[in-house]
Amino acid sequence: MVENQTSINADRKDLYNLLGSIHPELKTTVDAVVSCTYVDGALEKKMKYLLALAVALGTGCRMCILAQLTSALESGATIEEVKDVLSVVFAMKGTSGIAESLRIIQYLHELDEFDEKNVGN
Repeated sequence: MVENQTSINADRKDLYNLLGSIHPELKTTVDAVVSCTYVDGALEKKMKYLLALAVALGTGCRMCILAQLTSALESGATIEEVKDVLSVVFAMKGTSGIAESLRIIQYLHELDEFDEKNVGN
């Protein structure tokens, strides 16, 4: 059975907030690192999230994949850019990279962001 990526992503957000209740100092530190890392600099914020998505796919961290994809999309990443990331991951990781990339296809489909009209574009 295919896991619902939207639900997994919602659970990820809830668990991260719970981390803040259990260990507020750690969450504050993580939030500070994220807020100073993912800003426009030599690389724009969107590109940093796309790079992080590729790393997450390479390591196979499902919650990282969903977090980085969500942030990339919220930062203005296009489906075409995400598709390019998938190509790079496949080139670097082979079939294991594609296997993790299927999670992205599922999530984008759930968000109605990826369907037949985007295939081949």
